[in-house]
Amino acid sequence: MEVTNKLKKLVEQVETGIDRFVPPADTRPAQLHAAMRYSLEAGGKRLRPALVLAVAELDSDLQPADPLPAAVAIECLHTYSLIHDDLPCMDDDDMRRGRPTVHREFDEATALLAGDALLTHAFDLLASAYADRPTLAHALIAELARTAGSQRLIGGQMEDLLGEAKGDATAADLEYIHLNKTAAMIETALVMGGILMDWPAERLTALRAVGRDLGLAFQIVDDILDVTADTATLGKTVGKDEATEKTTYVRMHGIEASRQFVETRTQSAVSALHELPGDTTFLEELMHSMAARIR
Repeated sequence: MEVTNKLKKLVEQVETGIDRFVPPADTRPAQLHAAMRYSLEAGGKRLRPALVLAVAELDSDLQPADPLPAAVAIECLHTYSLIHDDLPCMDDDDMRRGRPTVHREFDEATALLAGDALLTHAFDLLASAYADRPTLAHALIAELARTAGSQRLIGGQMEDLLGEAKGDATAADLEYIHLNKTAAMIETALVMGGILMDWPAERLTALRAVGRDLGLAFQIVDDILDVTADTATLGKTVGKDEATEKTTYVRMHGIEASRQFVETRTQSAVSALHELPGDTTFLEELMHSMAARIR
């Protein structure tokens, strides 16, 4: 219950930040900004921005820069990726976060532009919010840009599409896709929190290890839930992976082996957390609660 209450408080901060740092829906052109807000305000777990905030308060001996703009920036970038993933030319999904996808609620062109605008806004927000600390702004922008680029987030999506077309993805291919399409953003959320704390390289390396394992566990949980959950519970179309014969951990390894992967990766992430200062109890409990979704 304690982890739920803490997460709720962090999510409330994120919601406040979105309202503060993203243009209102009636900003001209209104259709574009309404679509941006529609997707951002649909809710979701807010895991990535919550991780930024949680890490940024670990070391009580330090006074970090305000982490909220960075948290909102990563949520803007994550939401852009979801809008584009749902497009007919990608995964062609009708539901996201329990409501029609942006291209269904508006139209495909508006969805494309809303995603573009959220991606751009993420970097504009980092540049403007930390303008008085240019070294920090540079570090945050560089971290997020590398993660969002052709060798990580977008590269993972490309490999995912190519893998679907080939239908012969290997275990190594699957890990590459999920390390870059999913784990990269979780890793970067943690690292951005560390950058805000001005932590040394070895602590950032520990955060990367946490994010890598947590991100893989998170994706495997999603693969399992696509088979075992229902659309109302998950807030997005389920059973689609199986229907399209998409290569997933469950399809390749089976449910029981996939559950074991989740447990192993979660334990590995928790072990890496112990290299960090401060009280990591919330982060540890959050990781265990995420893994428990498949039990």
